Amino acid sequence: MFGLNRARKTAAVLAATAAAATTALLGAPNAAAAPQPIVGGTTTTTTAYPFVMQITDASQNQFCGGTLVSATKVITAAHCMVGETTSSVRVVGGRTYLNGTNGTVSRVSKIWINPSYTDATNGKDVAVLTLATSMPYTTASYVTSSQTSLYAAGTTARILGWGTTSENGSSSNQLRTATVPIVSDTSCKSSYGSDFVQTDMVCAGYSSGGVDTCQGDSGGPLLIGGVLAGITSWGEGCAEAGYPGVYTRLTTFSSLVATQVNS
Repeated sequence: MFGLNRARKTAAVLAATAAAATTALLGAPNAAAAPQPIVGGTTTTTTAYPFVMQITDASQNQFCGGTLVSATKVITAAHCMVGETTSSVRVVGGRTYLNGTNGTVSRVSKIWINPSYTDATNGKDVAVLTLATSMPYTTASYVTSSQTSLYAAGTTARILGWGTTSENGSSSNQLRTATVPIVSDTSCKSSYGSDFVQTDMVCAGYSSGGVDTCQGDSGGPLLIGGVLAGITSWGEGCAEAGYPGVYTRLTTFSSLVATQVNS
């Protein structure tokens, strides 16, 4: 696999998953760099972004992010949910700090993973969670299949998450955010070659690096104009020059997602 997905599993994850992640890390050049969570970003709160959810294990250890799009539906990345079950996952809303005890914790009653998903670098990296408990927070709207013009190169996008402070290191205790420009498909293809699937992915970041999502941010939102337009998916290291973050191009999967959200 070229690059790393941006999920960070807990110690309770199956050994096979951990071994695969280690292989991906070792296979990624310069992967030992020390990025920041939402590299180059600033701290923020779930009051400012009430639809940003923590996805945790049963002990409420966060490993991915998600976006609340209805009271009981959360959009996240497929690679976050591989190997998980409804009993192994919790969704936490309204909690700015990972070590907090406030907010709403919900069990998951259904996990839908895009049936065509195989690996983040092959695209189709989208999943929808159905919550057992309604979340009392403002939801985000998400793109329709026709809103492809949102991804014009140079458009400002917002990223959010609790990602790691170093590769495979500790997560940021407080939610963080940053803005990054959308990168042209041509430029992203130049960076990632055949691993960039134009129909399924969109890149965002600066050519000089310095601002990016990182491990633990997977599944979290890429917002354009306040609308959910992408899902944090993967990338080469974090915030490396010439390697922007790669996000699921949600317009491609909007109809599939809508079917799940409305079910």
